[in-house]
Amino acid sequence: MLTLEQKLQAIKVVPVIALNHVDQALPLAKVLMENGLPCAEVTFRTDAAAESMRIMRQAYPDMLIGAGTILTTEQVDQAIEAGADFIVSPGLNPTTVKYCQQRGIAIVPGVNNPSLVEQAMTLGLKTLKFFPAEPSGGVAMLKSLSAVYPISFMPTGGISPNNISDYLALPSVIACGGTWMVPTALLDTHDWSAIGELIQQL
Repeated sequence: MLTLEQKLQAIKVVPVIALNHVDQALPLAKVLMENGLPCAEVTFRTDAAAESMRIMRQAYPDMLIGAGTILTTEQVDQAIEAGADFIVSPGLNPTTVKYCQQRGIAIVPGVNNPSLVEQAMTLGLKTLKFFPAEPSGGVAMLKSLSAVYPISFMPTGGISPNNISDYLALPSVIACGGTWMVPTALLDTHDWSAIGELIQQL
């Protein structure tokens, strides 16, 4: 069985999605799968997140689904119940990390400096989210961190078609998270064909 790191490395781009309405979940999952991007990080910034994940999981059992912006252990429970494959958090919260480890689900917490990377390593983590990537120094900062620490990174925050190739060129980067292929405006207008075109351009 492939590890989460191997799955992310194969996909390369993780669409970070904020769904405002549950009825967006199924058609979005369909367009992602049909256009060769079988992955979604559904952020828990909206009330529709958990139910949307549940709908995606039921319709597409093989889809790689992450629960994003997880801030509490209660949200970890909700994400696991909804069928999440992994947890993503914006920062490094040892309580959340240890709880995910107890529950047996992978977590990719956010870091953006050496001290946080070292804290994550003491917790046994080897794959981290570099967030917010661009405001935190971008590719140059990641190169510096990667020269010191044997860590795999998933940069997110400010990633776009203009810079994603620079990030993916780094040996330590397994995938990048981004929103540009699933913009809220197109989700809210249910313009699935336009979203499909954006995905195909990846």
